[in-house]
Amino acid sequence: MSNLTNNNSQPPAGGGFRLDKTNGKLFGVCSGLANWSGVDALIWRIGFVAAVLLGIGFPILIYLAIALIAD
Repeated sequence: MSNLTNNNSQPPAGGGFRLDKTNGKLFGVCSGLANWSGVDALIWRIGFVAAVLLGIGFPILIYLAIALIAD
C-alpha cells in the first residue's frame, strides 16, 4: 500500500495550488491536487469518477472550473 502515497508530497515553492500538466492525464487537475494535498493523484481521480457516477454535486463542472481558473 505504500504506492498510494505521493512521492512528491512537497507543496509547490509558491505554497499555492498549481496544475501539474507534466504528470497530469487531462488538464493536470488531479496531479495538482495531489501535489498540493499530499494525497496520491489516483485517489483524486477515483474520487472524481465516483462522484460523477454517483451523481454527487457537479464534479465535471468543478473539475473544469479548476482547470480553467488555476494556473
